[in-house]
Amino acid sequence: MKKHISPAKVPLEVNVSDTEATVQQLNKLLSNGSGFYSLPAQHFNEVFPRIYIGNAFVAQNVMRLQRAGVTHILNVAEGNSFMHVNTNAEFYTGTGITYHGIQANDTEQFNISAFFEEAADFIDKAMAHGKGKVYVHCREGYSRSPTIVIAYLMLRHNMDVRVATATVRHKREIGPNDGFLCQLCQLNEKLAKEGKLKTK
Repeated sequence: MKKHISPAKVPLEVNVSDTEATVQQLNKLLSNGSGFYSLPAQHFNEVFPRIYIGNAFVAQNVMRLQRAGVTHILNVAEGNSFMHVNTNAEFYTGTGITYHGIQANDTEQFNISAFFEEAADFIDKAMAHGKGKVYVHCREGYSRSPTIVIAYLMLRHNMDVRVATATVRHKREIGPNDGFLCQLCQLNEKLAKEGKLKTK
C-alpha cells in the first residue's frame, strides 16, 4: 500500500506560482523525507472539528460509532467487492445515524471529483446539526475518504489544497493516489480562478 516516488517522476525544477499546486508538492506533504508513506495508526481520527476519517472496521461497528457520538456516515467506498464496504442506509436503520454512500474506486483513473459537491453538501448537513459528527470512510480511510474531506475543506472552508492536505495529514496518515491528488490540484486551480481560496 505504500507508494514510493521515484526520482524520475519529479522534475528538477518546479516553477510553481502561489495558486498552482502540483501532485509532487502534495506527495511531499503526505510522505516522510525519503518518499515513504505510513499506514494509519488508528482505526479513525478526528481530522477537523466533528469530522472523522476512518476505516470499514469502525463503520460496521454501530456501538462504537454511537459511543463516539457519530450522527452521519459518508461511505466513499459503497459496494460489495473486496475493495468496497457493503453498508447502506438499511444497515444503520434504527441507530439514529444518517447514511450517504458514494460508489468510488481507489484507482488513478476514477473520477472522484464528480462527487466533491455532493459529499460537501452531505458533510455540511451533518455540521448544521448542533452536535452533528460525520464519519467519512472508505475501506482503509487512506485514499478515497481523505480525498473527499480535503475537497470539502477547500470547497466549504476556502482552504488551498496544500493547507487542506496538511490539515488532514497532521491528524491521520493518508495517501490518496496520484489521480485523486491531480483532481484536487484541478479543483484548487478552479477555486483560485474564482477567487474562492483564502490567500496567505
